[in-house]
Amino acid sequence: MTPEELQARILYRDALMLVIDKPAGMAVHKGPKGGTTLEDFFPALQFGLPNAPALAHRLDRETSGCLVLGRHKQALARLGDLFAKNLAQKTYLAVVQGVPAQPSGVITQPLRKKSQQKNSWWMMLAEEGQAGAQFAETHYEVLKVVDGHALLKLTPKTGRTHQLRLHCVALGCPILGEKIYGDKTDEAKAANTPLHLHASRIELPLYPKKPAIVVEAPAPEIFAAYL
Repeated sequence: MTPEELQARILYRDALMLVIDKPAGMAVHKGPKGGTTLEDFFPALQFGLPNAPALAHRLDRETSGCLVLGRHKQALARLGDLFAKNLAQKTYLAVVQGVPAQPSGVITQPLRKKSQQKNSWWMMLAEEGQAGAQFAETHYEVLKVVDGHALLKLTPKTGRTHQLRLHCVALGCPILGEKIYGDKTDEAKAANTPLHLHASRIELPLYPKKPAIVVEAPAPEIFAAYL
């Protein structure tokens, strides 16, 4: 990734925010293992402002698509409020192993941290009322079936860590390329398969007296066979 390549991935830009098409395989910020991240290139997105933009939310390393950045502190506060109140409407595309029993539905399986260690980010499916369980809601729709795999439209109504990945597991259809939460018997197959999860669209009611801003990211090449 070069600064010019990141600039070419801008999907939307105004005085408050940027939306970029995040590539799969790159972490958005520094983790325990270090390494190059997308944040390292944010100074290329200042466009005359005194500071680089900052993340308004997160996407997993292996997830591609719409990533929102706030261009200054006031913008980040406004965007943070939208995400905290689940007012940012997000839509994802996912290719899953198998086909759901129903063509559409709602998944409300609670989630909780797998470990209470400070830096732990792995999650797990939980039961309602279980200690540490958090409510999570995802709407899904089967768009197409190809060779035993289903292309799903996923609309999360909450923003839990790894929510979509675990809710697809709860559906009985792990996302293709799932290396953490999928069936361990599929590890060899998944090892060379990228995670088929793409943040395809985001709708942000950023300006009170204007229509919501709608931004879409084109699906990456790995989705070509399913679109």
